[in-house]
Parts: sequence; structure tokens; C-alpha cells
Amino acid sequence: MFIPAADSASFPMLLIGLIVVGLGFSLQQTAANPLAIALGSRETGSQRLSMAGGVNNFGTTIGPLLVTAAIYGAMGSGSGAELDVSAVKVPYLVLGGLFILFAAIFYRLDVKMDDVDGGADVTDDDGASVLSYKQVWMGMIAIFLYVGVEVSTAGNLSEYLKSNLGVSTQDAAPFISLFWASLMIGRWTSSAGSFNISAGMKQALRFLLPFVAFGVYLLVNSVRYTDGALGLDFGAVARFYPYAAMVLVLIVVDYLSNGNPAKQLLIYSVCGMVALMVGIFNGGMMAAMAFVSVGLFCSTLWPCIFTLAITGLGNKMSKASNFLIMMIMGGGFVSVFQGKLASENLLGILNSYWVGVACFGYLAFYAVSMTRHFKKQGIEIGPAAGGH
Repeated sequence: MFIPAADSASFPMLLIGLIVVGLGFSLQQTAANPLAIALGSRETGSQRLSMAGGVNNFGTTIGPLLVTAAIYGAMGSGSGAELDVSAVKVPYLVLGGLFILFAAIFYRLDVKMDDVDGGADVTDDDGASVLSYKQVWMGMIAIFLYVGVEVSTAGNLSEYLKSNLGVSTQDAAPFISLFWASLMIGRWTSSAGSFNISAGMKQALRFLLPFVAFGVYLLVNSVRYTDGALGLDFGAVARFYPYAAMVLVLIVVDYLSNGNPAKQLLIYSVCGMVALMVGIFNGGMMAAMAFVSVGLFCSTLWPCIFTLAITGLGNKMSKASNFLIMMIMGGGFVSVFQGKLASENLLGILNSYWVGVACFGYLAFYAVSMTRHFKKQGIEIGPAAGGH
């Protein structure tokens, strides 16, 4: 769709292409999340989802750089040149070819999806709707609010920087980039437990991987494209070096969670609430960095919520996955809601972040509720002995 859209310079056709891509991603995630859990033990399922998300975030970190180089390289000009819309055809053609390649690979995979969570013996013909399970309908609300607080925190960050710190939209890019890179940092940290290596090596990776991910952010945001060539300017990101202290905080809370999805969801949600309140009550640059650090504590909430929501469902897991993926729409609703409250005649941009505090509050409640719920059913949701 992007190729004919570029040929005809049609904006409506471009929007149709984006809708098709969005639909494809939603269907893909419906199958991909249970698949990641099915590719190993149930105990490390949430950590494999974290690893998958970490790879995803690496793509979102370096993707804009690669696409920019591909487009401007095809034009044979510097970044100040006038962009020809036809230049996007080759990058999108390459992406389309890669999707076809991986579709062929996964088509040949033989993975049994039944009862991969090792929970209760639940079947599709037992007469119960998947929505009747507490972990599912509460998990749907949790996904809605998790995606909502993640997107709204980042989406309103630029407005906060502009209105409270006088930072232009263009200069806000490194802050927003650090928010999304924080997701990568957190997911790389959590994914260390999914590797089949010694306990000592896992502990070492839990310390090293987050700093490697932070280094990737610094490297990518140091790249400058001038006069048709790529260069590095580390002075442009020097003000973000102290953020390494927040990376250390993340390592500590990851260690405290010990790979238990319920415990991790609770601890990270509380940390997210604290980060938002620090920003609300302090303002200034401290608030900016506090809001950015929310990305660290959102990083592994998706796999934690998803793992809890499908636990004990047996072969109803795929149906539950459909409903959970649907609730990604929370990113659109919550961000708009916070944006409305951010107007000066209501709460203002700073106090609008109380919306995020409320979202994290529910996520903490979900973690506690599921711990009690599965304990009553005799379902173990913690890691296997010696697993981390």
C-alpha cells in the first residue's frame, strides 16, 4: 500500500496502508505473545516476553536512524534536502520482504499451544466464557491502563517540556527517545533470567545488559547526519549521563522481584507511582527526568500482566489473548483523557499526571489480587526453584 501511495502521492492511500499495518500487527501480537510463552518453561514465560519486547525496543531505537539513512541515502543528499515521497518505496519494500520471509519461517514451526501454562485443566467445551475468568477481565483492564499510562506519559512529555521548561519540540526529541529507550533498558534487564546459563552469569547479565542498552541510546542519539555523512557528537547527550543512577535503581528493583510476574508488577507499579509523584511535586528538570524514568517501570508490565491473565486457562489461552490485545486501545483513550485534563483551565500539564498515578494504582491492585486468587486455586505463579 505504501508503494502505490508514494507513486500517486495520495495521503488517503497512505492512511489506508497504516490501518492495514496496524491490523496486521494486532493479529500478529495475538499469536506472538502466547507463542513466546510456549517456547519454553512456564516459569520463565514472562521473561521471554521481556526479551522479545527488548528486541522490539532495539528496533524502535535504531529504526529511525536506519530509515533516515536509507531515504536520504537514496536521495543522495543531506538532511536539509527536500524529501521526495517516492524515496520511501525501497525501505518499505525491504520491510515487506522481511515480513514475508519470517511468515514462511513461522509457517513451518510446529509448536503445541495447548496447556502451555501448566495451569488448571480448562477446555473450550466446558461451557464457560473466557471473560468469566477473573484473571482475564481484570487483566483486560490492566492492559488498557498499562498501555494508557505508558503512551500518555510519553505523549504529554513534549508539552510539559515546552510549557514548563521552554524546551522546543525539536529539542524534546532526546527526552522522548530516552523514555522509549528506558523500555528497552528495563526489558533487557528482565530478559537475563530467560537464558539457559548459570545463576552467576544471569546475575552478571542483569547488571550489564541495562547499561549496554543505555549505551545504545547514547550512541544512537549522538549520531548526526550532516553534509551527506554520519558522525558522532557525544556532547549532545552528556546531560543524560546522570540517568545511569536510575538504571541502578532499576537493577535493584529487578533483583527484588526475583522473576515473579506478580511481585514484579507490584514493585514496578509502585515505583511508577513514586516517579510520577516526584515529578508532580517538584517540577523543573527533576520532573522531566522523573517522567522519563516511568519508561523503566513500564518496561516489563506487559509480560507480567499477560502472563498473569492467561495463567490457568489451558487451551482457552488464545481466546484470552485476543481480548487482551484488543485492550491496547487504552493508549488512545487514556492519553487523550490526560491531554484534556492538561489544559490550563482544568488541572494543568503537571497535575494531569495524576491520571498515570491512578493507572499504576490499579496495576498494583491487580498484582495483589491475582496473587491471592491463584493461591486459593493452588496455582504457582512464581519462578521454578533455582530458575533465577
